Amino acid sequence: MPVVLRLLAEFLGTAVLVAAVVGSGLMGQSLTSDLAVILIMNQIATILVLAVLVALLLPVSGAQINPAVTLALVATRQMPLGLGVGYLVVQLAGGVLGTLTAHAMFERTLLESSTNDRLGEGTFVAEIVATAGLVALVLTALYQQRQAWLPWLVPAWIGTAFFFTSSTSFANPAVTLGRVFTDSFTGISLESLPGFVSAQLLGALVAVILVAPFRRFYVAKEKR
Repeated sequence: MPVVLRLLAEFLGTAVLVAAVVGSGLMGQSLTSDLAVILIMNQIATILVLAVLVALLLPVSGAQINPAVTLALVATRQMPLGLGVGYLVVQLAGGVLGTLTAHAMFERTLLESSTNDRLGEGTFVAEIVATAGLVALVLTALYQQRQAWLPWLVPAWIGTAFFFTSSTSFANPAVTLGRVFTDSFTGISLESLPGFVSAQLLGALVAVILVAPFRRFYVAKEKR
């Protein structure tokens, strides 16, 4: 697959993901003041769009649409550094475009500054757990050559982590960046951004370390 098409797929995929996350939050706010209902609407939209995006983009770009996943693949030498940098740039840009698109659909100011301070000790740990789980399942699926399972594995993890992590499982630096620019239910303040991204990168590192022994096992198994 040409590099340009792979980059375009990652850019558009990340934009659609963030548009769905932010847009479903805005829709929920317009329909009800019940935070539990809004969260459920947000969760359903997120896991469904993830299933669609991963299924369609997997043969094109690998359907990473997440800088944490891309960095993990670069760290484990499953992706060249140069291509990884390209993925990171378009993913982050796509995250911002996704918010702009959602705001345009709901007739809001295109770029807002979120006042939602989400960072705390609990949410920091939660983002480590959420991101580590996501990256670990992606790496394990690749090592087991079960990439075809990813369209349901990824949404299953994120959907579950929505409710068992205190951060509601951002688990994606590009999504986190996009959500800085919406002062709505899904927003996150600029002050919380460094802490969340740091936790996500730490979670990706934890996943790489934890899964490494299993990678050696699967590689050795293939050579037998």
